[in-house]
Amino acid sequence: MDLATIIGLLGCAGAIVFGIVSGDQGVAALGNFWDPPSFLVTVLGSFMCMVTMSESLGDFVASVKSFLLTIKVPANDEANIIHKIIDLANVARKEGLLQLEEAAGDVDDEFLKKGIMLIVDGTDQELVSSILETELDCIEQRHNKRIGFWDSLAGMGPAWGMIGTLIGLINMLKLLDDPSSIGPNMAVALITTMYGSMLANWLAIPIATKLRANNRKEIAVKEVICEGILSIQAGENPRVIEEKLKSFLAPGQRNSVFNNDNGGDQGGDA
Repeated sequence: MDLATIIGLLGCAGAIVFGIVSGDQGVAALGNFWDPPSFLVTVLGSFMCMVTMSESLGDFVASVKSFLLTIKVPANDEANIIHKIIDLANVARKEGLLQLEEAAGDVDDEFLKKGIMLIVDGTDQELVSSILETELDCIEQRHNKRIGFWDSLAGMGPAWGMIGTLIGLINMLKLLDDPSSIGPNMAVALITTMYGSMLANWLAIPIATKLRANNRKEIAVKEVICEGILSIQAGENPRVIEEKLKSFLAPGQRNSVFNNDNGGDQGGDA
């Protein structure tokens, strides 16, 4: 579970609640910020627009569920992938490419396993590169589709909040002959703007940003896999492959990740 997402969302909610209850009314002020019609206009209106914009109802549900991806720790670990690729390179160098089929049984990453099976089957290197790059592009397109959903919702929230505000102002202007109704109606009109801003800045924008960061990390790991698979197929020395793949890591990570440097030692002896 990604605690950063949970702490961030709860922290934002806590800051809002603190701002509300810190006034003279205390906890009783929370009731001033709840108005069901305003909530329905803003939140339901925004999400119904997203239903209209989605390819299908199932696509809409899948986009909403992508929120769950922000509270899961991504399984992608560049260091572990690099170690696994170096192990596979040692197997290929010592025992031949065909032996990689057996070694692929211990590989959890489906993208890496697919690449291994392609080279075991004797697929041309250009074709292997093309297949992996096409899959990489498709993965990124799917991710961008979910990210685009939350980006669009971030725009819909304030827009529908303004619609709710206009509704409230119109109702208020209809009752100008009753001065006592102006204050409450103005408050209700402004609440919709608040709901829209919260929907955008507390939920939609942070989720889109987190999904975008997760996408960058996953694509980076898969690019490491592509480079590793093609290097193994080309018969490069495992030590050379290690040095090549280490370039994908930040300088500070390289020494800590490869302290033992077992993969490189084996490659140098082969």
